[in-house]
Amino acid sequence: MSGSVAIVGLGPGDGSLVTPAAQAALDRATDLIGYIPYVARVPERAGLTRHPSDNRVEVDRARHALMLAAEGHHVAVVSGGDPGVFAMAAALFEAVEQGDPAWRRLAITVEPGITAMLAAAARLGAPMGGDFCALSLSDNLKPWDVVTARLEAVLRADLVVALYNPISSARPWQLGAALGLALEIRAPETPVAFARAVTRPDETLRVMTLAQAREAPADMATLVIIGASGTRLIPRGPGERPFLYTPRSVPAGR
Repeated sequence: MSGSVAIVGLGPGDGSLVTPAAQAALDRATDLIGYIPYVARVPERAGLTRHPSDNRVEVDRARHALMLAAEGHHVAVVSGGDPGVFAMAAALFEAVEQGDPAWRRLAITVEPGITAMLAAAARLGAPMGGDFCALSLSDNLKPWDVVTARLEAVLRADLVVALYNPISSARPWQLGAALGLALEIRAPETPVAFARAVTRPDETLRVMTLAQAREAPADMATLVIIGASGTRLIPRGPGERPFLYTPRSVPAGR
């Protein structure tokens, strides 16, 4: 088959953080497929056909990309952040596994991007300097009891936790429930960061205690980082946000 699919990570928002390899894949594409806001981040150009679609149709979007590639098109499937982190790469390979066996012979590549937790961590200091875990609070694709079982396990393992998809209009209660569970396991003074729209013009970063976090506003553009027992704040000058970091070393017995 002469067509191809590149699954491309657009990074957290700032165009300067798109990798050269990702940009090269976009430049080669004849067709662009993705969620409406992500497609809008790619400039229009001659020879590029855009196929924006709504949220929650990831596998349908993937099948569309594979069908176009089977016809000889060079398709870029775009995701925000990294396409392998709660994004389109898994959906596309699910479609490959379940779909036309001929799709397995297509040239399929994944171009990584800077995911939200890494962009947020870089802004904050080094909160994921030790062991960490990423979880999605969305129960669209897995039951809520699975979400809470996994969250409890990583909290008890004393890992730093990055929470993606923390809250939405359809799920207004889940972040509060997750933070309530964290308070049962972690100390109330544990540092927590709310990082919203990192690297975009409306970026906001807030660092607070776990006890305070239950009252903090958030939305789907927010990433929540819950520190481990060793996560620390380094105070700075008046009006300056402290540095947040987690040492790589862990004392014996922790």
